[in-house]
Amino acid sequence: MKFISFYLPQFHPIPENDAWWGKGFTEWTNVAKAKPLFKGHHQPHIPADLGFYDLRLEETRIAQAELAKEHGISSFCYYHYWFNGKMLLERPFNEVLASGKPDFPFCLCWANENWTRRWDGMDQEILMTQDYDNYNPEQHIEWLNNAFLDKRYIKINGKPLFLIYHADKIRNIENVISIWRKSTINKGFQDIYLCAVKGNQFGFRDEESFNLGFDAIVEFQPNPGLCNAPLPENFLSSLFKSKMNKLIEILRLRKIISERPFYSRFDYSKYVDFLIKRPISPYKIFPCAFPSWDNTARRRAGAWIFQNDNSEAYARLLENSIDRVKKFPREEQIIFINAWNEWAEGCHLEPDIKNAGSFLLVTKNIASKYFSKYGP
Repeated sequence: MKFISFYLPQFHPIPENDAWWGKGFTEWTNVAKAKPLFKGHHQPHIPADLGFYDLRLEETRIAQAELAKEHGISSFCYYHYWFNGKMLLERPFNEVLASGKPDFPFCLCWANENWTRRWDGMDQEILMTQDYDNYNPEQHIEWLNNAFLDKRYIKINGKPLFLIYHADKIRNIENVISIWRKSTINKGFQDIYLCAVKGNQFGFRDEESFNLGFDAIVEFQPNPGLCNAPLPENFLSSLFKSKMNKLIEILRLRKIISERPFYSRFDYSKYVDFLIKRPISPYKIFPCAFPSWDNTARRRAGAWIFQNDNSEAYARLLENSIDRVKKFPREEQIIFINAWNEWAEGCHLEPDIKNAGSFLLVTKNIASKYFSKYGP
């Protein structure tokens, strides 16, 4: 049994972000200046134990791993930003790989989305594009194989675990998968264990993923768009925001209005109830638990808000996730957690000032309760 937590390597300056957003920009820039949108809204999210850290520091990365290990997290799943050989935010993981520290298991998820001016509300302006017409799968898998060779890299039956966030965007995905499998086998692995991530308005249908050659599906939560989830409290605002966003952006840029006010506020506990009641899929799907979600800091407009100050509701979701994978072979009993440190999306196990380490403590208690029963 494994709890694998998604890990964002955004918290350090890079030249591209300096050029796009201003000197010294990191994810913390938006986190710190977020403002509440309604009475009782938990914003901004201010880190507690680890503070406003810099991921260029080895000491920070070691402290994160020690905190995670102490509380039942089995490994990190680092987001991997690859644009035809050009990488972004690669320094933290590359230093983990080169230094051998921290001694903590990991895997990678290719976050293969275009980078846009989303933080400015200009989703259509592309800063860095995924050019699939010129994508070279041989070059990519050659780089990945170097990471797969690390003894800390998670293997499932000898196969390196690798996730693709937006697999449905990749043209000729069957051909890409075939090339990757041949390359990893040639490197001495049993194969590659490929997972397609399925989230809100992206991802293949379950059956289609397996027909294309994926080994499993990873849920991405929260994801009310996949099914008839409970409606947000201000549903009408949510319903019309897609048509209004362009007009509001024009008004904001002309300083007629200062903020774009639309957001969708969901009831976390009711959403957990909904997820628990879903039938178990006949396909191999790794569930995803999340302690909360609020991307107000990142989007400012059109935010999804699943505010949660109740660690017991999170515990129910985590325990149900275990029920959904316990039928799988031991090495495939995997639950993903979103996320270790998505601070701008209000989605983090790392302690903040308001909730302290309550979500981490719940994770630790459940790991202690179940992992000995179903195996590490």
